[in-house]
Amino acid sequence: MSRHDFQKALTGVSGILVAPFDREDEFNPKKLEPIIDRAINAGTHSLVANGNTGEFYGLTIEEAENFVISAAEWIADRVPLTAGVGRSVRDACHLARASVTAGAKGLMVHQPPDPFVSPRGYVEYVKRVSGASNGLPLILYLRNDQIGLDAISELCAIENVVGVKWATPNPTILAKAIESCPDHIIWVGGLAELWAPPFYAVGARGFTSGLINVWPERSVAIHNALEFGDYPLSNTLVAGMSPFEEIRAEEMNGSNVTVVKAALAMMGNDCGPTRPPSAWPLTSQQSSLLHNFLVQQGLVPSTV
Repeated sequence: MSRHDFQKALTGVSGILVAPFDREDEFNPKKLEPIIDRAINAGTHSLVANGNTGEFYGLTIEEAENFVISAAEWIADRVPLTAGVGRSVRDACHLARASVTAGAKGLMVHQPPDPFVSPRGYVEYVKRVSGASNGLPLILYLRNDQIGLDAISELCAIENVVGVKWATPNPTILAKAIESCPDHIIWVGGLAELWAPPFYAVGARGFTSGLINVWPERSVAIHNALEFGDYPLSNTLVAGMSPFEEIRAEEMNGSNVTVVKAALAMMGNDCGPTRPPSAWPLTSQQSSLLHNFLVQQGLVPSTV
């Protein structure tokens, strides 16, 4: 796959796969297969292993490697696979090399969560990952825009960086970042469907989605509406899935992955619980709201 084709896929829906566990809390890649097939058949443009919906920080390095290998094998080049890399710089470089070997088409570099990260240290971090990437395109996962526009511009000038997953609720700063960075950079909405319309309005294209594990058809429909510039339709479609996202945002966003996995279990595709410090299980109220939502959308049958 050419770099151009990969960048084009970034302007679509980037589906962040859950990490599937069995009853013994062991990574079980077979549980991914129906999720991947459903997402691809619905038209999801690319898939991501080792994203935050994939509990990246809850996995061992060995599990993270297995995640990429397993996803690549089952996807079988039907859509591009992006592999998340991060944690210590040595871990990030190790995962970058392992992801290249596994067949990933690009790397998503998690922003270091170190409490003492500096803007110039972040730049050096990405440069080292780039050196381990064997030329694969890099997407920066930017969750903290307080590093400033100068640092963002410097990051986007690093060799192999082709895109930014913008995951801060600041469209105004996003617009300034787009203006200050090279034209070849693809700006991807990193706060899922709810924030896709305002991000599109200032120049982002495409968005990441955890919803694709459960309801990929809705994610693709929202993308199509935005690509046609039909904001009233996109807003209506977003409003129709907002209850799902509202539950995910509870408990300081600690229910984010919990809701996705609980929904999968209700739909008959149990991928195990989330790992601490994520919330598990849902409260009875959350579970009831989620089940009602799934019934209303025809994703699970009514028990009445």
